[in-house]
Amino acid sequence: MKSGWRALVWVLVAVAGAAAYVSLALPRGESVNAATILIAAVCSYALGYRFYSKWVAARVMALNDRRATPAEVMEDGKDYVRTHKWIVFGHHFAAISGPGPLVGPVLAAQFGYLPGTLWLLIGCVLGGAVQDFVILFCSMRRGGRSLGEMVREELNRPAGLVALVAILAILTILLAVLALVVVKALAESPWGVFTVGATIPLAMAMGLYLRFWRVGRVREASVLGVAGLLLAVWGGKWVFEHPTLSGALTLSGETLAWAIIGYGLLASVLPVWLLLAPRDYLSTFMKLGTIVLLALGILVVLPDLKLPPVTSFVDGTGPVVAGKLFPFCFITIACGAISGFHSLISSGTTPKLITRESYARPVGYGAMCLESFVAIMAMVAACTMEPGVYFSMNMKGEPAAVAARVTAAGYPVTVEHMEELAQSVGEHTLFGRTGGAATLAVGMAQIFSHAVGRRWLDLWYHFAIMFEALFILTTIDAGTRVARYILHDFLGHLWRPLGNTRSLGANLFVSSLMVGAWGYFLIQGVRDPLGGINSLWPLFGIANQMLAAIALCLGTTVILKLELRRREQPDPAPPDETPVRRPGRPALALVTLLPLVWLVAVTFTAGLQKIAHPDPRIGFLAQARELAGRVPELEAALAEARARGDAGAVEEAERALRTNRVLQFNNRLDAVVAGMFLALVGLVLGLSAREWWRLWTGRKAAVLHETAPVWLEAHLARERAGGLPVGVAGAAALALALSRELSGEAALARAETRSRAACAGWCCGGHARSGRPAEARLYLQVLEERFHGVRRCC
Repeated sequence: MKSGWRALVWVLVAVAGAAAYVSLALPRGESVNAATILIAAVCSYALGYRFYSKWVAARVMALNDRRATPAEVMEDGKDYVRTHKWIVFGHHFAAISGPGPLVGPVLAAQFGYLPGTLWLLIGCVLGGAVQDFVILFCSMRRGGRSLGEMVREELNRPAGLVALVAILAILTILLAVLALVVVKALAESPWGVFTVGATIPLAMAMGLYLRFWRVGRVREASVLGVAGLLLAVWGGKWVFEHPTLSGALTLSGETLAWAIIGYGLLASVLPVWLLLAPRDYLSTFMKLGTIVLLALGILVVLPDLKLPPVTSFVDGTGPVVAGKLFPFCFITIACGAISGFHSLISSGTTPKLITRESYARPVGYGAMCLESFVAIMAMVAACTMEPGVYFSMNMKGEPAAVAARVTAAGYPVTVEHMEELAQSVGEHTLFGRTGGAATLAVGMAQIFSHAVGRRWLDLWYHFAIMFEALFILTTIDAGTRVARYILHDFLGHLWRPLGNTRSLGANLFVSSLMVGAWGYFLIQGVRDPLGGINSLWPLFGIANQMLAAIALCLGTTVILKLELRRREQPDPAPPDETPVRRPGRPALALVTLLPLVWLVAVTFTAGLQKIAHPDPRIGFLAQARELAGRVPELEAALAEARARGDAGAVEEAERALRTNRVLQFNNRLDAVVAGMFLALVGLVLGLSAREWWRLWTGRKAAVLHETAPVWLEAHLARERAGGLPVGVAGAAALALALSRELSGEAALARAETRSRAACAGWCCGGHARSGRPAEARLYLQVLEERFHGVRRCC
């Protein structure tokens, strides 16, 4: 009877989801409410998690809770720590959920709400969540090894080297794109510049507070920091209304770009406790809190979708993202559907914390579904805006010309309406605010404002700008630091002193290399007349999905080996249990192979079009040729100005000629980078296909490089350390524990326990009596360990 009711519930979920999909895809002339997207999303995630992920866990992976995880076998209280499964879930979600799922869907909304929504839901359930789940499983079975190490072992050494190059390439493009998003959000916005600029001294004050006054009391400092952030948002309004200060803080895009480059270099080499750690804590708590607020706001307001299901811009004429629906919608939404960078988290800290193999399902698959839901909320925020406002914000040009072009495309808007909206949110203008951040901020602000009775639109807008810029900057400084450590390891093999992470000279040199790499693409993006984001974001999508392709190649190889081994022998089992023999079905490798085929089709099509498409708005080489064709005209204008003796006209003509040549070089460089990505993907695919053929034909033994299994006693495996809390008190205790883990206070407590055990009383007696020196030393040690590896995603 109970199973019958359960089956009925799932049938109703399926019917509700199908009805929501039909309503989205087949509108009948009336407005579609945002609740329809939310229903389709929740039903898709629920069905995918309940049935598909459970089938993958049971049939493909054969998860076994008797098999000890790395956290059980290798626990050291530092890297390998037994952790409650819902705390691991929160840690994993906080690490993978970066600005990518917020910005990508906003840009892809130009194609209409339907293509992006379908990609977010189907791509996550069948691709992104499967990738995260499979890579987490592989790492747990291999002692918590990283993606590059596993690729090298299961495929071969060249593939491992390609994975390393891919990681560095993705980090470079990722950091450039995110920095460009910040520039586009803050350009010509004195309120935003003041608010975001105030977070830097605020974070440094928190760092001093935690280092010298209240050592390690992170949650306490975070409460003060959040209060300071809210005051900075309010203070920005006063700055905006002050003529002198407003003029001084109205900065151009290039000025902001150079400021962010300098910030990235300083944050990478300054002591981690002074700036990087406090900003990370602030961004973590602000991110989780704001996402919850946005979800509640959408549920309260339930706005209608203003954009149509599919716009006329699917033909490649769109003003936001140049290119047709396929492939550019699918690489613009680089996170939220599938993200290769997640594989670094799934093979980074997470497999070293999880205590049971079965917990990989809610952590790996479930956390990705939640991130996809964040992207769905961003899609709703963008699609509930007036279409005319949306397109006007994302087009370059004079206001009157932009308004006329948008109106001619079928989305009426007036300059007066845009000026009124800009004044209501506290901006000088909203025209040409490309990059997605300002658009998302307007969408979020309108939802928040409607939820509280249409009040405080300007404060909500700048709160959203601060929220986005805060953790985008955190991703920039943390990402630069991660890349610095990777470069240290690589360059240390060439010259040992460069591998010394504690050397100031080596730090400055390696940091300058990394900042110079992404800083160049940032400056190019700012100077690009198309707004930069049109070229850089697809490059990030190509690079990110290239890494996802590498991860899926690894997953396909491991599953193929698993199934071929099952043909010869049963799965390993504890000594007191009968081994389970499953029929070896190599076709089960399609679980990861099918998403891989789709990604390869998207990546290669996008890469080839970005290189060689004849439309200058899309193809790098075509735009370079168009720019080269203008050179004779510019040279003639320069000669004419010189003949007239007009010094001002000469200077302007020389500047235009220099800019033209720089843009030619930039576009050719982008073409080379895109070609490098394609070559890397092709190399990995070739090596993987060769490996699969040798395995399939029996020319190579199906040897899995797993660590030897360590079996838990049956009663220990049944102890569900990660069970759900019972009642409100249990949930509150779990939330408190999660906040301690995310803030790093739990790691500090573990370090203090280890220190007391190691000292055995007398060796630290002097420090123990005073307390502060030993506590501060341990705090610095924990921070260095916390930020030494991959901790933050896109």
